[in-house]
Amino acid sequence: MTLVDIVRARAAAPGSAVAGLWRQLAQFISGEHSTTKKLAGAVFAIRVLSAVIAFVTQVLIARWIGSYEFGSFVYVWTWLLLASDVVHLGLPLTAQRFIPEYTQTQAFGRLRGYLDGSRWLTFGAGTVVALGGAAIVVSLGDRIGSHLILPFYFAAAALPFYALTFMHDGLARSYNWIDVALLPAYVIRPLIFFAAIFGLHFGGFALNATTAMGALAFAGWLAALLQLVQFNRRLKTVVEPGRKSYDLRRWLGTAFPIILVWGLYTLLTSIDVLLLKQFRPEEEVAHYYAAAKILALVSFIYFAVAATTAHRYTDYHVAGDHEGLAYFAASTVRWVFWPSLALCSFIIVFGYPLLRLFGPDFVAGYPVIVILAVGQLARAAVGPAERMLNVLGYQRACAIAYAAAFAFDIVACLLLAPPFGALGAAAATAGAFLVESVCLFLIAKRGLGLHMFIWHPRKPKRAAHMVN
Repeated sequence: MTLVDIVRARAAAPGSAVAGLWRQLAQFISGEHSTTKKLAGAVFAIRVLSAVIAFVTQVLIARWIGSYEFGSFVYVWTWLLLASDVVHLGLPLTAQRFIPEYTQTQAFGRLRGYLDGSRWLTFGAGTVVALGGAAIVVSLGDRIGSHLILPFYFAAAALPFYALTFMHDGLARSYNWIDVALLPAYVIRPLIFFAAIFGLHFGGFALNATTAMGALAFAGWLAALLQLVQFNRRLKTVVEPGRKSYDLRRWLGTAFPIILVWGLYTLLTSIDVLLLKQFRPEEEVAHYYAAAKILALVSFIYFAVAATTAHRYTDYHVAGDHEGLAYFAASTVRWVFWPSLALCSFIIVFGYPLLRLFGPDFVAGYPVIVILAVGQLARAAVGPAERMLNVLGYQRACAIAYAAAFAFDIVACLLLAPPFGALGAAAATAGAFLVESVCLFLIAKRGLGLHMFIWHPRKPKRAAHMVN
């Protein structure tokens, strides 16, 4: 008997409050949107596993190289993550729009063209930006700090492969191939990185920001190539070879406002570290980064729900089912907020021992955890509103919302980080998340008539025709 069979049998038992709890669990497992919930659960499980691997790796690196070198490493790593999140031109974020559309309309030529052309475009863009970044490092020389030059070179070498991995992520999720989409970036790459760092340390090599970035670049190359092979193998089973046609103007025209939103979102999650480095020493940057990364697990809940629901918003919208869309949107807000609240509470309670794993001096970052938790909950209170608005054609409105949040963040960081250091940067970021959430709520409410907030005065009713 499977777990689902056991739950259903217990739910059918008469009478008790316990039976009522079993019925609620059975409804969650096998009720409406159960497929989406299972996919979201798989995504969250992968992200949690990734977080555990990354956390252990970062703890070991921090202990082995010290706060100063760790601060330098995370500064360059943040630049790499920022560049890789925008260099793909936004094309991965259009996959869940174009692949279902081309498949449903049987435009197989354009489907094949998109699957092929999007990957070449993202890899090419990553290569161009990497070469430009390396040229900037050469021109700046020691002005960026001699100890950062080689780490930046390794980051530039990794950039095209990070962009290609992001593109494969978007393509694979459009087919619900969660393993192909997420395992390379969130499990395989961190595992390779961990193995490389472990081998360098016990092989007697000197560990510093340069060797750590070199190991990270190697992990990025290998994981991207493994994902490419696996995706092509899987793709042969669903898309027959044939003529390809390319609609670059439409692809890039759709992606441009999305990448504005995504780029501003990425800046919101990165600008605190980048600006803090300009005003405070590497050690304080390291403490801030450790605290932020512990709390970053909360954002995985949003990611898990958003990654598996975007195409469902499109389905309801294209079908003209506003009632179904309203119910589904309200459900996704709950799926994000309540687990986020529970996880934030857990992290706040156990923040000190978690930070102490990095080293005794890292407990100085505990107040950062508390402040950033407020911002994470503000973001969770509107669920995956940004992803829904993007796939339903409100990219420009989202771009304006994120521009407002980013403007608030950068001004607040410039005002608060110099006198208050990490606490000021955390307060600026939490305030920016609040501005972001308010703007997204208003756009969804006024543009689509959807109440994307955890508290709803009139809960939407489930439509009888809704399916999993």
